[in-house]
Amino acid sequence: MEGALGPELGSDAVAAAGEVAQPAPSVRRPILLATAGIIVFLVMGYIVAPPFPPGGHPGEPIDFPRDAIAANFELPAPHAIIDLDPSAPPSHDLVTFDLTISSTILTGWLIMAIIVVLAIVLSRGVQVVPSRAQNALEYVYEGLANFATSLGGPPARRYVPIFVALFLFILFSNWSGLVPFVGRVPFLRAPTSDLNVTIGLALFSFGLFHVEGVRSLGLGGYLGKFFSLRAFREEGVGAGVIALFVGVIEFMLEFVKPVTLAMRLFGNIYGGEVALGVITGLTIAVIPVFMLGLEVLLNFMQALIFSVLTLMFTIIAMEGHSEEHAEKAHDAVETMPKGGVAPAHG
Repeated sequence: MEGALGPELGSDAVAAAGEVAQPAPSVRRPILLATAGIIVFLVMGYIVAPPFPPGGHPGEPIDFPRDAIAANFELPAPHAIIDLDPSAPPSHDLVTFDLTISSTILTGWLIMAIIVVLAIVLSRGVQVVPSRAQNALEYVYEGLANFATSLGGPPARRYVPIFVALFLFILFSNWSGLVPFVGRVPFLRAPTSDLNVTIGLALFSFGLFHVEGVRSLGLGGYLGKFFSLRAFREEGVGAGVIALFVGVIEFMLEFVKPVTLAMRLFGNIYGGEVALGVITGLTIAVIPVFMLGLEVLLNFMQALIFSVLTLMFTIIAMEGHSEEHAEKAHDAVETMPKGGVAPAHG
């Protein structure tokens, strides 16, 4: 090659060919190291915080694998760390109304503190030429902001901070349940595996989109979306009765939204923890690695679904009937031919 191209061009071509021929770095070793680390982490968690039989206490001997599997099927009430009302014992129901600081509340506070500390550390010393930490923070926030505005349009920009905060809190809450000792020690438990917490999050979302709907349309305009009398004047009594009946059904369905939000999040997170706990109880380490990877993805999707639904319910609540009619008129104009005359039928 050097003889055909000359000494200088030939050496450059050989060097370029050598660079191209270099094999790409293998990802097998990092994957194997990560898998080995997860297995060691799972085994250590199983040793440090072993499961205990239903109705028992940590540290009691268990009948393996029966108790290790059965321990995952109990629907435990959140453990009361601090009882603020000692006059009555804490309830053991799935949904409680006790004045207590439970394990899920404490874990939720720890997750909030982690998010706030990370935001402060990564945003410290913001510069025109961003550092790696600032790049990471901007990448996450801008990515979520662009995703929210792509779904909800310009009105969604106002609610991007709420969308991001909800997503990050629920995501870290979901992932906390994948840590081996969380849920096995009395003072730590994944917040979203507690129905009380998911109901609280759903009620926050419920209040948000109704308050924003009233703020945008006014109380009369917002209630007019459900109890409209316009059809009586424009289309007659029959159409008015049907429209009013449909509006009442839609109004009742509004109260189903927080139920579905709370139960979907709780069911998926708690069900994933049960499945992961059973697989871990049967096989200790190897197979749960693959189950853990699947749960990381599913927990990410559940956090995204909850925050997206909250955003979209809020945007929909702010839309009045006039906007809906304008959209229908716009669609009708788009379907007309260029001459502006509707096509003849028959």
